[in-house]
Amino acid sequence: MQRNERFNKADKIIRTGFLVNAALMLIKLAAGYWGQSDAVFADGIESASDFIAICSTMLALRWGRQPFDEQHPYGHGRAESLAALLISLVICSTGIWILADSVMSVINQDFKSPGWLAISATVVTIVIKNLLYSYSKAVGEQLESPSLLAIAQDHRKDALTSVATLVGVSGAYMGWNVMDPLAAGLTSVFILYVGWSTFRSAVHDLMDGSVKGEYIREITALAEGVKYVDHVHQIRARRSGQYIIIDLKLEMNPEMTVKQSHDVAKEVKRLIFEQFSNVGDVMIHINPHNEDHKDMIRL
Repeated sequence: MQRNERFNKADKIIRTGFLVNAALMLIKLAAGYWGQSDAVFADGIESASDFIAICSTMLALRWGRQPFDEQHPYGHGRAESLAALLISLVICSTGIWILADSVMSVINQDFKSPGWLAISATVVTIVIKNLLYSYSKAVGEQLESPSLLAIAQDHRKDALTSVATLVGVSGAYMGWNVMDPLAAGLTSVFILYVGWSTFRSAVHDLMDGSVKGEYIREITALAEGVKYVDHVHQIRARRSGQYIIIDLKLEMNPEMTVKQSHDVAKEVKRLIFEQFSNVGDVMIHINPHNEDHKDMIRL
């Protein structure tokens, strides 16, 4: 997949989420206010926080698509992980606010009597958010984009919390008014869990955490399948936005010329780029096979 095609797909996901969230935010705020439901109104406030997440993702994608330059020789892909980190903080802050508000409502016995408008808005939210989650997750996994996967998790969080909201609002509608703030509190727990998961994933990438072991094994098998490569001495892979940066140390016959070794390394790199569209760069070091050598590293 070409570079521009990757980012155009991501842009489409973000624009769709932006417009849908705008509509849902207005619907839930209105339904929560006129439908007399703290849980639905809190859900609307949560949708408002999504604007910050989506706007930051739009900026990150615009920044992250810039090619490498002298100041950023590894590109600008980390902007997506920074956006995912911001999204996680927004999600967690929203969860804490909703939890505190629901606790105060229970303590003060400040209960409302939701109407059918609040229930209808919640049902609509569940359906739409599940569709958005499936769409965003599919494209996010295809592009291996941290920010798109964070947005997908945000949609999933909305769908899950709206289910809890529906239970609470329905119970309050039937006369158990305390269920409305309790539903808002349960919603906050879902929100905090998703926020923590997104935070942990973003920090992992920003700290140069390794990619999945299966991915490493596939690259290793490919490299060792190239003629004249005796063994992969070491492989490291880290994420930079939608791309993976790979460091490879290959063992070859020490009698090979520099030109021969270079040609083999070039073939390894070509095959990796050909079979793994999300690889952004591959650095290859050659070691002589069957000779003792100790890696020099200070990390």
